[in-house]
Amino acid sequence: MNLLAEEAGGNRALTFGMFLAFIAVTLAVTVWASRHTRSATDFHSGGRQFSGLQNGFAIGGDYMSAASFLGISGMIALYGYDGFLYSIGFLVAWLVALLLVAELLRNSGRFTIADVLSYRMKQRPVRTAAAVSTITVSIFYLLAQMVGAGALIALLLGISPGETFLGMDAETAKIVGIIVVGLLMTVYVSFGGMKGTTWVQIINAGMLMGGAILISLMVMGMYDFNFNSLMGDAARASGEGKSFLEPGQFYGKEVAGDALQTLWNKLDLISLGLALVLGTAGLPHVLIRFYTVPEAKAARKSVNWGIGLIGTFYLMTLIMGFGAAAIVGKNAITEQNEAGNTAAPQLAESVGDYFGGSGLAAIMLAVIAAVAFATILSTVAGLTIASSSSLAHDFYNSVLRKGQASEQEEVRVAKFSALGVGIVAIVLAIFAQSLNVAFLVALAFAIAASANLPTLLLSLFWRRFNTQGAVAGIYGGLISAVSLVIFSPVFSGSEGALVTGIDINWFPLSNPGLVSIPLGLLCAVVGTLMSSERNDRKFAELQVRALTGAGAEKAAEH
Repeated sequence: MNLLAEEAGGNRALTFGMFLAFIAVTLAVTVWASRHTRSATDFHSGGRQFSGLQNGFAIGGDYMSAASFLGISGMIALYGYDGFLYSIGFLVAWLVALLLVAELLRNSGRFTIADVLSYRMKQRPVRTAAAVSTITVSIFYLLAQMVGAGALIALLLGISPGETFLGMDAETAKIVGIIVVGLLMTVYVSFGGMKGTTWVQIINAGMLMGGAILISLMVMGMYDFNFNSLMGDAARASGEGKSFLEPGQFYGKEVAGDALQTLWNKLDLISLGLALVLGTAGLPHVLIRFYTVPEAKAARKSVNWGIGLIGTFYLMTLIMGFGAAAIVGKNAITEQNEAGNTAAPQLAESVGDYFGGSGLAAIMLAVIAAVAFATILSTVAGLTIASSSSLAHDFYNSVLRKGQASEQEEVRVAKFSALGVGIVAIVLAIFAQSLNVAFLVALAFAIAASANLPTLLLSLFWRRFNTQGAVAGIYGGLISAVSLVIFSPVFSGSEGALVTGIDINWFPLSNPGLVSIPLGLLCAVVGTLMSSERNDRKFAELQVRALTGAGAEKAAEH
């Protein structure tokens, strides 16, 4: 037992050491970036100096969160084919961003999506609505990442019940993990701005791709690079046989003798798919990445690079997921974490042990733990700068100060906003540790798809669109998405619901997108038609700017 305890302590020390090494590197990058962040353009958009390749890696680092790396691998390990549906949805979503949003947004705006939404509208109501939507989406997404960070650190440090590490038990380690992540994301954004955040995301993308490639090659090496053999072993180990490789293990389940519930299950799958595919093009922390490049061509290139990196990574989640199912086994995964979130670290440890014994196993576990921690920090930094930029640029400067604030004043408010967002996120995450992380992420995507994307597209393409339509669309999509979740089985009245003791479950779908996305669009259209306001001249100017880039540099300078 003493030898086992000594080995476990050594593994924890190695993992903890890699955490500290990553933090030291990223803090050094932040200090460097702070010395090159002088103007509002530097803080909000990194001076628009990043190349398409650099921004593509940053997009990958921002988008491929711990939910992707740990969550999807775990879902594939537990549910086979159905787990891969998340990967497909997340990847296809980038085609919407590439074809409809990337270049037009880069040409039309300056720092935030509200720059585009409000271009031909009344500034104050539209920017206020956009800021509310941005903060709401970001907070839900932040909570998911930070709750996951706390649980991940406790699990990956191997703190079992009754044990401690550096004087911390498992529950204390979770809280400390949340606080550390919150403080670090505040430091990255407050001192490094978008430049520091972008370089942190680039470093994370490199670490994530390197870790995924290493595990995938080792898994395939165990099977002589025969993927069919790997899938066969995974199916047998799952206990489900061939059905493990077919749809229906988790989503769209057919319930014998209950045609209505079967219908709801299938509609719920469609609803989730809509939210995933359309939500990406409405996520504020993703959209602001298009402002960090010098021209629209670079914005398109960055999305192409992002798609390549993200697509390659999600293909590797297949190998990691099926590898975990075949090599680690379902029982071992669920014993460690019921949701399967530790499948990738457990797989790394298993393949390390296969090729090099306990020493390599410990190194592999530490590497993957550091990669997972990096993905969380990268994503929360992106969310924090999106929130702080919206609060400072949209709400403080444009609404409260009516556009009269100086650049220095706006940057100062953005830094304080980052601190405020960090404190709120830390406090909420500590109290929200029991919440379902997947639910929080799905809700963030549903709100983005319901409130942000319809109004953004209508602003760019519909001449008649006006202020009342934009405000109605944003609030209508946001309120409908949140409300439908509150009245869904995710919130109450079902096994594993967030709230026990009450049952207000009357909406049958766990994912509101199928209803809330059309409702958001309908609110925007009806709101527009109920107002006589229109500005054809401004719409013509916006079209020229969006399609040609004329005036984009001027917009960035003034």
